[in-house]
Amino acid sequence: MSKQVVSALILWLFAYISLSVQAIPQSTQHSTQSSNDQDISEGEGSPLTQLGTEYQNGIELLQNRFRIDYEVDEITMIFFRKFGSAPIVLVRPDGTKIFQSSADGENVFWFDSATYDMISIKNPTPGPWQAVGQITPESRVMVISDLALHADPLPKIIFSGEILKQTAYLTNNGIPIDYTAFRDVVELAISLSSTNNPNFNNFGANTEIVAFFEDNGKGMDERPLDGIFTGQFNLAIADGEWIPTFTVSTPMFTREQVDPNIMLLANPIKVDIDLDGGGDGYHKLTIDAQREYVDMSTLLIDGKVRFPNGDIQNFSITEMSADVREYLIVNYEYGVYRVKLTAYGNTIEGREFILDVPEFSFLTEEPEPVVVPADIGGDATLIDNTTEKSAMPVQTIPMAEEKMSTSTLVSLIVGINLFILLVGGAAIWWLTLDKQPDFKLKKKTKTPIAATGTEKDIEKVGFFAKIFKRKSKELATDKKPKKESDSDSEFMDLTIPKE
Repeated sequence: MSKQVVSALILWLFAYISLSVQAIPQSTQHSTQSSNDQDISEGEGSPLTQLGTEYQNGIELLQNRFRIDYEVDEITMIFFRKFGSAPIVLVRPDGTKIFQSSADGENVFWFDSATYDMISIKNPTPGPWQAVGQITPESRVMVISDLALHADPLPKIIFSGEILKQTAYLTNNGIPIDYTAFRDVVELAISLSSTNNPNFNNFGANTEIVAFFEDNGKGMDERPLDGIFTGQFNLAIADGEWIPTFTVSTPMFTREQVDPNIMLLANPIKVDIDLDGGGDGYHKLTIDAQREYVDMSTLLIDGKVRFPNGDIQNFSITEMSADVREYLIVNYEYGVYRVKLTAYGNTIEGREFILDVPEFSFLTEEPEPVVVPADIGGDATLIDNTTEKSAMPVQTIPMAEEKMSTSTLVSLIVGINLFILLVGGAAIWWLTLDKQPDFKLKKKTKTPIAATGTEKDIEKVGFFAKIFKRKSKELATDKKPKKESDSDSEFMDLTIPKE
């Protein structure tokens, strides 16, 4: 009996242990599944990042996935990828794909560059989206909603020719953009448009772009990629009333911000020259400023002088005083001198400025020589201005005679040349004729010959015939008279004639 009871207890214990071991894994599996479901329910967007109506400046992509809310009517996104890689491919929640080449320009706008894709979609499909491509690991998807440029206000006193530094930063939906890669997407500029007020010098002037804002650590920008954009204004434009306009441009849209009108004052630096004012062959250059705008005691000058022969001399004036600045220029040569200045100083309000002063030039002429008329009595007298003026007619008489002699000489030269041309042309024409006209001047004379008692006609050729007579080799042999026999030519008959 006891054995049966012990056996029953052992069987019951074994069955109990078996049931407990099976229940533990099921409970563990159920608890794990419940925990996972709870985590998913708590973070429904993970690993998807939801893009809704609330702006997010830079949402990190999780496995290149994001979610678009059903309330979004239009969305503009920027995906940054590796340099030179192909544009990305967007996959809708239903699995259909959007390629860069399939953007129709109506519902899908797509701009691609070497480093990023900017995509704008109207009425996007709500749900999870995915971007496929060589997206940089640290890339973020940026949803552009209300892009604006916030620049420091312009000073009240601005001069024409001033070089001005201006800083600004970007916001999207009122939140500053802290993503440095975004600087390659936007272009920031400021332009000035004339109010066309006829009372000012800029009436009818064209719109001028005076500065571009950069965040590259160059020029006047202090630090690269710090989110602060710096613009260097070069106000080399006419003074007058202008309308400043700040422009933020992206490949898909442009935003403009128009500020109140500003008054651009004329350049306050005044430059003048006193020829030979420095004495001993020096010209005195004077530099002043409009005292109602400029604190004269802070004015510094850096300039250069270009002499008539092309030489350049640099100079600086660093004396701090309220007096007019002076500089002596050597009278190196007669001609045009050019002076280029850059002025540094403070306005009466204490704002520092840098001014590019327009080029100033002046001309020095060599004095005319004074002709002193000879005194009949031989006494030398000093000539004042009246005597110098009275001596001017004396100079005009030799000049007139010189002009007359020159004209006569030219006439003679021209006449002689024409005569030589006519005579030479006539000679060439005469020598090139095949048959010469017969107008020789000849004179016949008779001379008695004692030996033969006969008379021969001897022709004497005239002067013009000797000059113009032309003999060729062929005609010379035909026209040459035949020689007599040797006996007749060498011996003369001296016999006495018979009675």
